Amino acid sequence: MFREMRRFKQKISTEDCVRLLNDQKRGVLSMIGDDGYPYGIPMDHLYSESENKLYFHCAKVGHKIDAIQACDKVSYCVYNSGYRKEGEWALNISSVVIFGRIHTVENEEKKREICTKLCRRFTEDEEYLRKELENAFARVNCLELQIEHMTGKLVNES
Repeated sequence: MFREMRRFKQKISTEDCVRLLNDQKRGVLSMIGDDGYPYGIPMDHLYSESENKLYFHCAKVGHKIDAIQACDKVSYCVYNSGYRKEGEWALNISSVVIFGRIHTVENEEKKREICTKLCRRFTEDEEYLRKELENAFARVNCLELQIEHMTGKLVNES
């Protein structure tokens, strides 16, 4: 169903893909938007290897939610800042592209777990976390992306 990577020599291992998803906090979620136009938006993510899922938080209404309700098939791309080999100008950048289906998380306990873990990816300030959950949790929507296909590659920019 999904295409094989054309430049297979640049393919990275599943372990490297997982490491990239855990190390990088953000990526771009892409979906089919209004009038069939692609719609990509930067998002913070939480990866669960045991569930083979990505989790996100967002508002309860908007372009993204409308697009997901119209078509639950999405892609998500994460990439790192790269590195240079000594004496070379070109960056070596690793990226992961994920395809899957996304939906809203309805379970309140699961939503609280997602929000808590996402917040802890950015800060260990428990007081901040407590205030966020107390003040904003009622307005938060969480999304769950079930991964159907994942590939990663290392590209040299030269």
